[in-house]
Amino acid sequence: MEFWFTEKQTKDFGITMRVKQTYHSEKTEFQQLDMVETAEFGNMLLLDGMVMTTERDEFVYHEMVAHVPLYTHPNPRHVLVVGGGDGGVIREILKHPEVEKATLVDIDGKVIEYSKKYLPTIAGKLEDPRVEVKVDDGFMHIAESENAYDVIMVDSTEPVGPAVNLFTKGFYEGISKALKEDGLFVAQTDNPWFHQDVIRKAFKDVKETFPVTRLYTANIPTYPSGLWTFTMGSKKYDPLETPEERFGNIDTKYYTPEIHRGAFLLPKFVKDLTE
Repeated sequence: MEFWFTEKQTKDFGITMRVKQTYHSEKTEFQQLDMVETAEFGNMLLLDGMVMTTERDEFVYHEMVAHVPLYTHPNPRHVLVVGGGDGGVIREILKHPEVEKATLVDIDGKVIEYSKKYLPTIAGKLEDPRVEVKVDDGFMHIAESENAYDVIMVDSTEPVGPAVNLFTKGFYEGISKALKEDGLFVAQTDNPWFHQDVIRKAFKDVKETFPVTRLYTANIPTYPSGLWTFTMGSKKYDPLETPEERFGNIDTKYYTPEIHRGAFLLPKFVKDLTE
């Protein structure tokens, strides 16, 4: 008998895939965590029934969260990741030699624990000496930080459960305070097919907080609709003005200097959400 998992991305639409086995299922202090092996996308992390990452397509999300801001900022020495307990963004950050320290703050230590066990190609750099891992509330960590980071990356779930506070104007204002005078941040801001309201509100709130605000996209097959957005808020640097000589020769599967620029070219219905 075959077992199929369906993520209901709206009440009328979902994505389904065949599951070969379930490694772990647990109701943590914060959310339902499931680690499964799928036939099409390999090992997969699910939180509250939503796909967080898979072995097959994870590189798109993690590269686009990390490399766009790290190449936009000319000297990103101290970097913070809020969420991201699977370790994928940390892995990509460490490809930048100028980064002296990367701090990961995730509220749910179980995500970190089981990602290390079942997603070693994603979480394998969490033990790196340049990395500090904190099991803590990212919202409060931001609120208690000031002038501490060059770049902040918000690698959260969708705005449900413990991630709700990470989509508020107060959080973006806290990020501005936690950044240095020329700092910048990036947050995942959902998809433009089913959650236009999330993008519209996030972009508006960030734009009211940062002088430079940009929206960019990437294609991630296992995320709702496959088209995903990211919002950047910057105190000084514009990702569209990143000089050619700043791009380094790092190992990627999705990100390129051309993608860095092209990702900001938005379909009209997406661009309309920023106006």
